[in-house]
Amino acid sequence: MNVLLVFAHPEPLSLAASLRDVAIGELQAEGHEVRVSDLYAMRWKPEADRSDFPLLAPEQRLKVAAASGQGFAAGAMTDDVKTEQDKLDWADAVILQFPLWWYSMPAILKGWIDRVYAYGFAYGVGEHSDRHWGDRFGEGRFVGKRAMLIVTAGGWKEHYSARGINGPIDDLLFPINHGILYYPGFDVLPPFVAYRVDRLDDRGFATLGDALKERMRTLGTTDPIAYRRQNGGDYEIPSLMLRPELASEGASGFGLHLRDGGPAASFPFEGASLKSSSNS
Repeated sequence: MNVLLVFAHPEPLSLAASLRDVAIGELQAEGHEVRVSDLYAMRWKPEADRSDFPLLAPEQRLKVAAASGQGFAAGAMTDDVKTEQDKLDWADAVILQFPLWWYSMPAILKGWIDRVYAYGFAYGVGEHSDRHWGDRFGEGRFVGKRAMLIVTAGGWKEHYSARGINGPIDDLLFPINHGILYYPGFDVLPPFVAYRVDRLDDRGFATLGDALKERMRTLGTTDPIAYRRQNGGDYEIPSLMLRPELASEGASGFGLHLRDGGPAASFPFEGASLKSSSNS
């Protein structure tokens, strides 16, 4: 497979960078071709602004969706954005790797999504009618491609459990897995989540690396998260509400959007001999 790894950590000597290298090495050993977008090393511009849209006249009000749609249709996106869009089209699988900062991804990675996911490229595609509400959530440009997250967190696994103070990790990652990856059609694999990763000793890192290698070896065979397709009949159109008979009694929240019997959303990994911190 062709694999694109989008990496978002500012420190080349970080644990995250070491895990990136482990992942790349294992993927290449398995015969995959790997390209890396190291956003900090690239000095990626994270903010979407007027400079992204050369066709926008100075007197025009900036409406980002409309401007990106116009620019994409005309082939007038900036060169850095075009390059990343070409990488996404090239890739059979995409990995987003980042530390969990303030319950989400670093701003630079969100800015990569904001700028690269142009209207007409990653969204705003397909028939839009009272029968079919656009090609998204299981349909779209990236159908047939796989995607997953590699996430490092300083906190304990228990902190991200059902009763943990941070909330379940699957809920925290739902906006990324479902809203950024599944929305344009990726088959989203369970994320690789490592907890308590700061001050990891050599033995703990070796164990963590072995677990990540196994996930890379099974990148093409792991069952994706069993999200419901938007246009597959489970949702009422145009309200896009789940049909009431499909909601289990008392069920609520993000779990409603998983098909019954689907795989667990996360494959968490718990490190050993660690100290809690958030700068992983």
